[in-house]
Amino acid sequence: MRHDVIVVGGSYAGMAAALQIARARRNVLVIDAGQRRNRFAAHAQGFLGFDGVPPGDIAAIARAQLMRYETVTWVEGEAVAAEGAIGAFDLALADGTRHQGRRLVLATGVRDRLPDIPGLAERWGKSVFHCPYCHGYEIGAGRIGVIAAGPEHLHHMRMLTDWGTVTVLVNGAVPEDAPELEALIAAGIAVDHASVRSIEGTADVALEDRRTLSFDGLFVAPTVDPETPLTRDLGLALTEGPMGPSIAVDEMQQTSVPGVFACGDAATPMHSVSIAVGKGAFAGIAAHRSLIFAAA
Repeated sequence: MRHDVIVVGGSYAGMAAALQIARARRNVLVIDAGQRRNRFAAHAQGFLGFDGVPPGDIAAIARAQLMRYETVTWVEGEAVAAEGAIGAFDLALADGTRHQGRRLVLATGVRDRLPDIPGLAERWGKSVFHCPYCHGYEIGAGRIGVIAAGPEHLHHMRMLTDWGTVTVLVNGAVPEDAPELEALIAAGIAVDHASVRSIEGTADVALEDRRTLSFDGLFVAPTVDPETPLTRDLGLALTEGPMGPSIAVDEMQQTSVPGVFACGDAATPMHSVSIAVGKGAFAGIAAHRSLIFAAA
């Protein structure tokens, strides 16, 4: 069976896209590997109507609503290869099955590459975060530690002062005489040049000089990459952002390959559930319009 649209990724962006296609009474297949990016977080904040709700609950409600549409098919699996062109795409799954579709929507998310600091990964999404809009309020105007990743990220740290008292842990990522650090100090942000040895307790930073700094929450800037080989198989153009590459899309969420749309964290440097849902809905609408107005 050739589906009108195949959506790769069944998290928030993918389901938002599939919902628009299903409501247009088109046949849509959702392929989901079951790896929501925010699966490590206990609650999702800042998402209108679901503020403070566990992210798994939001995803379960969305899936139940989506599956009420009779033109939706859901397949659990990982898409590992893709080929074809507009009107005739072919996807292979890890289990060897193949699926065909006239259009593709990639909502594959990203994989976070965290700093190699003992204890940090275990606290990711719990007391170590990357998005202040998602988690800053819950720190309660407390003590915020920021582990620097490089000079290009320092100007963002001034925003964090709206959420608490900020200390930047340089950790060798920035020269001590960097003008960016001087600007942070002038803005009332503390700067500590000692190297980080490990993360302990809730958000305690053990330093190489034997001090331990205690915080109510930590922020880091992970690097990311689109979490799928499909971008290479399809020859999609990427664009470089502050956290790493993302799939290049135009104002209609169309990628560089006709008939392939992308949304969610894989296709924007701005990462949140709200943005993912909005961009996902737009990608679904654009894919449907393509079925009507584009050849094949």
